[in-house]
Amino acid sequence: MFSEKDIFQRTELLLGSAFMEKISAKKVILFGLGGVGSWCAESLIRAGIKHITIVDSDKVSVSNINRQLIATTQTVGSVKAEVLKERLLAINPKAEVTALQKIYDPESSDSFQLDNYDFIIDAIDSLSNKVHLIQSATKTKATFFSSMGAALKLDPTKIKVAEFWKVQGCPLGAALRSRIKKAGGVGKKFFCVYSDELLKNKGEAITIEKTNNVPGNNNLKDDNWSSTKARINGTISYMPAMFGMTLAGLVIQAIEKETREMSL
Repeated sequence: MFSEKDIFQRTELLLGSAFMEKISAKKVILFGLGGVGSWCAESLIRAGIKHITIVDSDKVSVSNINRQLIATTQTVGSVKAEVLKERLLAINPKAEVTALQKIYDPESSDSFQLDNYDFIIDAIDSLSNKVHLIQSATKTKATFFSSMGAALKLDPTKIKVAEFWKVQGCPLGAALRSRIKKAGGVGKKFFCVYSDELLKNKGEAITIEKTNNVPGNNNLKDDNWSSTKARINGTISYMPAMFGMTLAGLVIQAIEKETREMSL
């Protein structure tokens, strides 16, 4: 069995032993394990995060295969959180990964005990639940990062990071700001990953039927699962991944900065 020292030797070479000690103690909760969240989670584990809670109510569908880390022809129908947990533990067996097949919404929000985390990451799709998570997370002591939409984008050089109120050219960001203003604002400033590129769908519109049935997988858990989404838009393989990796980068940079400041 490989030691953690072996696994993270290149990270320690870059950032030092003090950073490795600090990152191993941080607690992260990540909401949404789709194209953005799945790649974010893996990037965090590969960087040295050891305590992570991953949250998603969905199961893998065939339409996820073009962009989601956990989606393959072998995992279709499986619970996303459980598939990702298995992969993360294959990277670092000593990590503590809590997988929750749950929806974040106003009714379930208290169950996640957000005050227990150092970092909260938002990669969910539902607009109303995203608004609630943003408002709840920014009232905690945790550092909070959020992803705007990665669909209808093609140019990786247009990916940006900005404070939420300064995000420009992103329809999702505009919609969130409008709703959040009406709902009373946020607890503190936070940064987002976004792109101001906005393409149009060229293919035929997609219709998805609401169903909890997964052929050939009758033993899979159905709790809280829904295949309905607010909107179906075209997405290319690498853009959600780059959004997710950028989110992970923000976490790593924050920990590196904290480590550096403590050494002064």
